[in-house]
Formats: sequence, C-alpha cells, structure tokens
Amino acid sequence: MNFSKETKIRIKRYILEKIDMGAEKSDVIMRTSEAFRISPEETIDFIYELEKDRIVEQKRGVLQLVCMMDVIPLYRNKNQLVDEDIIYDNYLKKYIFDLPDNIQRIWQYTFMEMMNNAIDHSEAEEVDIVICSNFLNIKMLIIDNGVGIFKKIKEYYNYNSLDDAVYELFKGKLTTDTENHSGEGIFFTSRVLDGFAAISDGKIFSHNNHEEMLRNLENVKVLEKYKDIKGTLIFMELSNSSNKTIKEVMDVFSGVDEGFIRTSIPIKNIYGDYPVSRSQARRLYNRFDSFQEVELDFSGISEIGQGFAHELFVVCHNKYPDTKLIPINVSEGVEKMINHVIHPFGQNKN
Repeated sequence: MNFSKETKIRIKRYILEKIDMGAEKSDVIMRTSEAFRISPEETIDFIYELEKDRIVEQKRGVLQLVCMMDVIPLYRNKNQLVDEDIIYDNYLKKYIFDLPDNIQRIWQYTFMEMMNNAIDHSEAEEVDIVICSNFLNIKMLIIDNGVGIFKKIKEYYNYNSLDDAVYELFKGKLTTDTENHSGEGIFFTSRVLDGFAAISDGKIFSHNNHEEMLRNLENVKVLEKYKDIKGTLIFMELSNSSNKTIKEVMDVFSGVDEGFIRTSIPIKNIYGDYPVSRSQARRLYNRFDSFQEVELDFSGISEIGQGFAHELFVVCHNKYPDTKLIPINVSEGVEKMINHVIHPFGQNKN
C-alpha cells in the first residue's frame, strides 16, 4: 500500500506513543494494524524503519524508544552551587536547541525555576540531574539531598502537618523566601509541563494534563521506594511537539496588568469526595486574600458538609470580601448546600 507522507508520520507517531506507554510488541502491531487498517506486515515494516533510524530499539524482544541519557552530579563548593543558567547552558541546552521555540522556552523557564529551588532553598550539598531525551519527549529528574520541600514549607509557615504544607502548593504564591521569590515557580511549572511531581518526606504532589493530586508514597507502589529519601525529587516531562506556551498558561491565572491574581483548586484531590468540616474549609481558604479570584473545582464531589460549606462560602466571604470564589463542576447536591448556607430562610446564618 502506498502511504502519503502525512499518513506515514501519523502511523509512526502512533507506534511510538504505544511503545512509550509500555505496550508489548505484539500489542503495538495489533493496535496499529487495527487503527490504520493496514496489515501486520506493513506495521512491522514501519517498526523496522524506526529501528533503522535509531528512534526505536529492541532489547530482549522488547521495543523501547532510543533515549539519550545524562546523569549530572553537582556539589556545593564553598557553600555555593553553580548558578542555574550555567547548568542549563552546559547540560540541558544541547537536548533542546533544535526543538520548537515554545518548547525551548518552557524548558528554560521550568528547569531554572526548579534548579533555583534546589540551590536557594534546599540547603543541599549535592544535586543530581537526570535527563532522558527521546523522539517524543524529554523527562528529567532533579534530586537534592537537602531539607525536603514540604518540611521546609511546614516549618517556615508553622503548619500543623506536612499535608497542610502540600495543600498550599495547589494554590500558588507560596515561598519560604518572600524577599527574593514570588512563589510562582512550582505553580506555573507544574501547569506548563505535561507531567510534574515533587516527591519528599513520604509525600508526592503531582500535576499532569488531567489532574493534580497529593498522595502518600506508601500508597503508590512504583514510588514506594522513595518514601524515605532525604531531600526532594522533582520529576518533569514535556512532549517535544507540545503546543503550550508559557504566556498562554500564565494568562489563565493573570490579569492584564496585575500579575498572578487567580488560582484554581481541585477540592477532591485535597479532601476526597466528601469534605465536611469547618477546619477543612479554614485550611482551604488560608491565603485566599492573596488572590482576586479563586476557582473551586468540585469535580467528583456529590455532596459537601454544611459546616464546610458555611465556613467556605459565608465565613470566608466575610473575612476576604475582595476575593471572589467561583465554584465549577458543581453537582446538584453541592449546589443545594451552597445555596442553603448562603440563603438560609432568606438570610445568612452566623
């Protein structure tokens, strides 16, 4: 069968995406043949071309993407690590110089933000960078042996628990160095990348194109081995063909001339599917006065408690009247409870 150039590109990308997801060779062949209505033999020919071009390789019969990999250990010298822009130029730039401009800008921004965190905040003696680059994407780890990020936030703000510290990362504008940092780094880095995770102190804060989440590492089988690591592990991933831009992501949360004025918080990923107490709401609206608008995403929540609703939509409103709360993806049950606490018998309940 004769294929157009565009069709060949689509078929090969489909094959690569399946391989990147860990599909076995037989499954890749079957799925590709079905998706494009071509014979298994034709699919095998495409796989052979990818192998010939050193984009794909087989190890013990298993297909995998060819990955250029670097492991870079960095050490403090006289209490100073090399500046992040020098590290970027020396180690990361060679992987992205021929990628689209928006991809280069995203990596420049996100890498320097996270590397600066390791340099300025972690008090680490060593930082290891692991880079894996293949045809589809670049994945990166920044691992330091310093003070864990969640512990640092907890102690700086005197929060009651590590969970409370991680919750604040969902909001943004959080820093342990207010004189020199805006607190925007992790918030925007996690949203402009396709995949992001911060692992520390037995917790993982993650964000990808589909959801944002806090979990205990002991409940994540593949990551359980990291639950006792000292310091912080940052994971970052971005497709080489992403259409995202930093400006586009920042504009979602920024005013025309006012900077970072709005945030979005996934309620379920913090408190589960039934937030009920006033104390939960109080922890949630902590620092809401830092924003003009707060979007509250109730996806996956069918009901909320009366105390939680009253504290959030009445007490919080009275405390921060200049902050607008915007509930979205609201179920019938949640909407009824919000209306109940805002307009009980025609007046607010105290």
